[in-house]
Amino acid sequence: KVQLVESGGGSVHSGGSLRLSCAPSTFHVSIVNMAWFRQAPGKEREGVAGIGRYGTTKYADSVKGRFTISQDNAKNTLYLVMNSLNPEDTAVYFCAASQASHLVLDQRQYNYWGQGTQVTVSS
Repeated sequence: KVQLVESGGGSVHSGGSLRLSCAPSTFHVSIVNMAWFRQAPGKEREGVAGIGRYGTTKYADSVKGRFTISQDNAKNTLYLVMNSLNPEDTAVYFCAASQASHLVLDQRQYNYWGQGTQVTVSS
């Protein structure tokens, strides 16, 4: 069973940057896709960015041009660099992994999840 652990969350002022990391503490299955989701208070969880095994990426429209997803295959670690943060980005961010063949930003397609890391952006 795969267990994912996120790190890098914190509090920043509007316009600031953060880098989130996600790595498995255990790894027992083959992972094809990885992604970041977020959930703000009172809102549904939404897909932020995803990356496939060959480097294909997908972003939510709300973060295009500001966020960059990447992975270190050797370390099997997922990253999310977030620039130009604004208060609307405040949420708990989750990393997730999928064994699906296609990269999608749909939480129903992801089998493994981290506990989440809080990102707070002040005005």
